[in-house]
Amino acid sequence: MLRSVLRGLAAAALAVLPLTVSTPAQAVETLALSEAIVRLPVAVESRDGYDRDAFKHWNAGANPSDGCNTRAEVLIAEAVEPPTVGPKCRLTGGRWWSYYDQVWVTSASALDIDHMGPLAEAWDSGASVWSAQRREAYANDLGAATSLVAVTARSNRSKSDQDPAQWLPPAAEAHCRYVAEWVGTKLRWSLSVDEAEVAALREVADGCPEQTVTYEPAPRPA
Repeated sequence: MLRSVLRGLAAAALAVLPLTVSTPAQAVETLALSEAIVRLPVAVESRDGYDRDAFKHWNAGANPSDGCNTRAEVLIAEAVEPPTVGPKCRLTGGRWWSYYDQVWVTSASALDIDHMGPLAEAWDSGASVWSAQRREAYANDLGAATSLVAVTARSNRSKSDQDPAQWLPPAAEAHCRYVAEWVGTKLRWSLSVDEAEVAALREVADGCPEQTVTYEPAPRPA
């Protein structure tokens, strides 16, 4: 009788096992910048059909109950001196370093949250075939510290939707970091680069022999 019961328990455990074992997370990789660039797929880009509204942002962020949207959560996370978070996530005080132009900023309202890979650039590079849910995840990517960056409104608007063949940060000392974060974002989201873009990336990388790229592939929808 006891053996029969034990066999029944074992069978039950095996039956539920596939439901309780999760898929292993994809590993974080760190590569030399030049090696990371080699991994980028090169393809012709197209902006046909692009609409910024296809990327829902800003959404309720990582914690929908705290009243802070993605923009506010990036500002809180990147503050060198934390702001005070008031009702409805109103931010006062605080201090930020805008690395694109090497400027200190003491007002959250003077900052933009830049998509490291602009939404239009993502569309050109592969996001045009994504689901609405994946585009929203891209536009609100809090899973990688380099996907969204708080910078001066002036530098963000100067960049607009341009890739590194057309625009680099005004501060030359920021170029190695910027290109590494650009490449890491494209690898994270499996986005392509065009010929001019990859040539510009290689040119910058030549002057950044010690620069590395760390990225983790973005999670796929269940």
